[in-house]
Amino acid sequence: MMNKISSLLTATICLLILLGMTLRATAQQDTTSLAIDAKNTIGEMYPMWAYWGYDEPNYTYMPNGKKLLTEIAELSPVPVYVRAHNLLNTDEGPRAALKWGSTDVYTEDEEGNPVYNWEVMDRIMDTYIERGMKPLVEVGFMPKALSSEPEPYRHYWSPGDAYEDIYTGWSQPPKDYEKWAELVYQWVRHSVERYGAEEVSTWWWEPWNEPNIGYWQGTKEEYFKLYDYTVDAIKRALPSARVGGPTTTGPRWDQAAGWLRDFLEHCANGTNYATGETGAPIDFISYHAKGSPDEVDGHVRMDMGVQLQDVSKGFEIVANSEFPDLPIIIGEADPEGCAACSFASGYRGNGYRNGVMYASYTASSFAKMYELADQYGINFEGALSWSFQFENKPWFDGFRSMSTNGVDKPVLNIFRMFGMMQGDRLAVGQDDPITAHEVIEQGVRGKQSDINALASRTGNAMYIMVWNYHDDDLPAPDAPVQIELSNIDAPQVLLHHYRVDRDHSNSYTVWREMGAPQQVTREQYKKLEDSGQLDLLTSPEWIKTSGGNATVSFELPRQGVSFLKLTW
Repeated sequence: MMNKISSLLTATICLLILLGMTLRATAQQDTTSLAIDAKNTIGEMYPMWAYWGYDEPNYTYMPNGKKLLTEIAELSPVPVYVRAHNLLNTDEGPRAALKWGSTDVYTEDEEGNPVYNWEVMDRIMDTYIERGMKPLVEVGFMPKALSSEPEPYRHYWSPGDAYEDIYTGWSQPPKDYEKWAELVYQWVRHSVERYGAEEVSTWWWEPWNEPNIGYWQGTKEEYFKLYDYTVDAIKRALPSARVGGPTTTGPRWDQAAGWLRDFLEHCANGTNYATGETGAPIDFISYHAKGSPDEVDGHVRMDMGVQLQDVSKGFEIVANSEFPDLPIIIGEADPEGCAACSFASGYRGNGYRNGVMYASYTASSFAKMYELADQYGINFEGALSWSFQFENKPWFDGFRSMSTNGVDKPVLNIFRMFGMMQGDRLAVGQDDPITAHEVIEQGVRGKQSDINALASRTGNAMYIMVWNYHDDDLPAPDAPVQIELSNIDAPQVLLHHYRVDRDHSNSYTVWREMGAPQQVTREQYKKLEDSGQLDLLTSPEWIKTSGGNATVSFELPRQGVSFLKLTW
């Protein structure tokens, strides 16, 4: 009897061992091999990522706003451009609120004469200039005294309300275009007097925001009229000022694509409403590109494909317009369309925002924008992240933001990586990469992850950003990655390996391990603050080369991003 039991036990143990081996073999992934030749350049590593924006301009000069702007300025080797809505709104109730802000720049006396007050505007612009940043000036919205339908003027939107509730008196055309133009002229002249013509000539000026939807309650032709009067006033005040638009929504939508084409045609051949001449000044072209996440079977599923479709369609329209060489600024480039729609308020598809999924999405999508720009041969100036911070909100409430209560989220560390990338981009070879057009057609779904890299070189330094992205926020085995380097003119290279994943450069993980407190101690705050910075995965190490070749191998978790800095 004992022999039978012993035999049965032995067989059971063997079966468990075989089952474990089978599970490990099933979980094991093929190694992704990425080949990078240090001399195979494909174009400039231009800093198109150095653009940020947000709805609430009064957050700019608040404590955590100033702190975050300082960090953003410090991570970039070039001036960062900042865009904000609501810069010309009239005070009515508290200035700072979700999707609202005001400066009270323009009012009128009892006789209808303009009264200008630049105090709040100066606080906003001074905050940028003091940090070496540059405004991408959104010229809007309509002051109450100029609105053709001023009541109701102020909205009090909160998450869960209908989005259309925000479109109140500020979104109306001016009742007097001459007075509007004079306001714009005085704004530019004041800026020149305060900061100097040389400085203001480096800014971008952009009339309004998304005029093809509710942000503009006038017609398309009325927007063209607004544009003409606005840019004429800007150019009269400062002939070297740079103006553009139309900052329409994503052109994968036929209506938005039509607006973009019609606007470019107006600038080329239309009758100028302000001057009566043919065409209108335009120094850059802007439109927006947004993804569309959702909650599927209890997890977040991203849709990068629709955002890249916006990017691609806009590039195509510009490439086939009369302005194929003008700079293109994607004035809002984000995983979805409402930064203030927090996950905690019920927007379940926005559950990606606190952790590493936002980070890997950003790395992958921005790299694919470079890819599309190369394919269309256009002048890609910038992709603006409409993601800042929300003052005095609960910790990790799920807003689309770079920080929470002054603590950086993982996504900001992707921009710290971008900030280290300089020089020329290098080709990255892979047997079966997921291209931008494949993502547009089918997303990043099923068994295959998007494991790829963006690489650059300047002098005796190489920079390689590697991501493991998937649309579905589900657990998966770590992916083996092998970087094959060639044409390195040195016997050895010094590797600094940085990482963003669940356990590195991740304040959200640390906060949850603390028990997700809404009231933190001074010691906890310092720990959270430190955990929001970019971490090294390992200590720096020297790697020998052989015939100019070297190999770097590592495991990369799902939604993780590695950054390799190699110097010699």
